[in-house]
Amino acid sequence: MQLSLKGKVAVITGAGSGIGRCTALTLSALGASVAVVDLNGPAAEKVAQEIVLAGGKAVGLLVDITNEQQVDQAFEHVVRELGPVDILVSNAGIQIINSIEDFAFADWKKMLAVHLDGAFLTTKAALRSMYPNDRGGTVIYLGSVHSHEASKLKSAYVTAKHGLLGLSRTLAKEGAEHNVRSHVVCPGYVATPLVQKQIPQQAKELGISEEEVVAKIMLAGTVDGQFTDQQDIADMIAFLACFPSAALTGQSLIVSHGMAMH
Repeated sequence: MQLSLKGKVAVITGAGSGIGRCTALTLSALGASVAVVDLNGPAAEKVAQEIVLAGGKAVGLLVDITNEQQVDQAFEHVVRELGPVDILVSNAGIQIINSIEDFAFADWKKMLAVHLDGAFLTTKAALRSMYPNDRGGTVIYLGSVHSHEASKLKSAYVTAKHGLLGLSRTLAKEGAEHNVRSHVVCPGYVATPLVQKQIPQQAKELGISEEEVVAKIMLAGTVDGQFTDQQDIADMIAFLACFPSAALTGQSLIVSHGMAMH
């Protein structure tokens, strides 16, 4: 299968850093025009500039994906500047760690808003490009091994990542008649700033060293004791975006060095 996204338009949320940035650069290298969406506007602009300097086409947009008006306006801007959306990568996420009994309701709502409301709102906006005349498209959600597993101190995160499976599977059923496919990519622990921040937090909550958090919690289930690489995730997203049929629609694919196997 030849990997090419020439002539395609991709919107990637949380693309100012980490997996999102790596994905933006990867899809651009395959020929896609990319809308780099992030709550950090300067970071989004910086990634867009990287793409342009490398010969690609991109726009950087500051967007709060939990705000329906901002999401709709952003997608309208993308369509004007780049064209109808062919690919949505719903990647934006945050992490808040605490036990269930101590988890603030405000934090719970914030977690679900970013992961689930954001995924829903951006999906709904993307479908306005994908459904007319059954032109089709691909929606890829960034899940986690926690879309299938659970860990202590992550009730909201685990709940949200499980929820993305339901949204993706429903979209696979509804979108099929319009040639829209959906997938969930489920990384293991990737050495992003979000994950690095968790190490001291978990060490404090669990009363163990940071080294033990990495070895006994984060990487204990892997076959080689290695973090998953950002490029591994970006390559899987690119593969799914290029896949020529609906054979994999509704599926979740785990990329975790064997940490989780389903």
